[in-house]
Amino acid sequence: MPGDLADLERATARNVVTRSLKVRPGESVVIESWSHTLPLASAIVDEARRVGGIPLLLLEDEKAYWNAVDRKQTRLLGRMSRSEQAAVRAADVFVMFWGPGDSERFERLDGKTSEEVTAWNDPWYALARTSHLRGLRMGIGFATESNARLWGTTVERARRVILAASGVDPALLAKAGSRLRRSLQGRRRLRIRHANGTDLELRLAGRPGELSTGVPGRSTPRRPYGMLTGLPDGRFAIPLEGSTAEGTLLANLPTWTPWWRHAGGRWDFHEGRLTEFSFDQGGEKFRQRFGEGTAGKDRPGALQFGLNPALRSIPTMHTSQGGVVSLQVGRNIGFGGTNRSTFLDWVSLAGADVTVDGSPLLRGGRFL
Repeated sequence: MPGDLADLERATARNVVTRSLKVRPGESVVIESWSHTLPLASAIVDEARRVGGIPLLLLEDEKAYWNAVDRKQTRLLGRMSRSEQAAVRAADVFVMFWGPGDSERFERLDGKTSEEVTAWNDPWYALARTSHLRGLRMGIGFATESNARLWGTTVERARRVILAASGVDPALLAKAGSRLRRSLQGRRRLRIRHANGTDLELRLAGRPGELSTGVPGRSTPRRPYGMLTGLPDGRFAIPLEGSTAEGTLLANLPTWTPWWRHAGGRWDFHEGRLTEFSFDQGGEKFRQRFGEGTAGKDRPGALQFGLNPALRSIPTMHTSQGGVVSLQVGRNIGFGGTNRSTFLDWVSLAGADVTVDGSPLLRGGRFL
């Protein structure tokens, strides 16, 4: 793939500072990095200074982190220091990177250990809400050696793709999303088909939906984490009418999150309910989570359309990949719906044909 990594990092850093976060002179900018994401974090420090921001770089060293795990100090890793709490309270802007870099080892941690090392998460968000900061979660942190092997690519290629997608101008994503929103406005019946056997009819809920372009919003009761958004981004999500769904969707892309994953999913709907499901991989975890979910878990929740033209073949980011359609079941209040189930999950399909009220919207995964 063409382009020097340093050039891609510089372009992404400039996009982060000037377009996504719109850093202003005198603003306090906190960047929290891991060892494997330090090159891009350093570029963001430089860009923040270029526009007059005042950056502070926090570094979690990979080796020191795992030394603490080996010493059974996982509860200590899950605590925020008073100095970090003060930094979050004082920050105007916050940039965090996913880590640690040894993602394979992290995923092997048992449930109790995993909960202990991530115990800082809820207190962090509570502070972020009171300080009204705006921020980003940088997806480049997922470009690790172990993830690249699982994705069937190289870490360099993964980095190039993620950096290129992180450098897409949010204004271009907003333009594409606004056009899609207008195409769906006032429409109700939606049908998804694919040569793999997918044929599913859904009904839109008549709500405007949510457009995500890599520009953070505000924290609200409906969107308690709205002050942070991910990069790369580019999604339009629209709520579905929860009692209408008939047919089958067969995923041809995996669903991959830091907490669960599955691939080869088949979802069958009848009279508005997910009545049968199966997976080539990850089915046991899905079945467990689904069994624990509250009312509404089997109802169609939302349909997401990927808008980012530079994203491809990065499983953690398929919902933002241009032309990909992702169907979510369960909770959808974050997208303007009314389903408050404790359960949500999705499957994704590339190359689909989508019609709305009989008019073509996507053909072969391309917007018309």
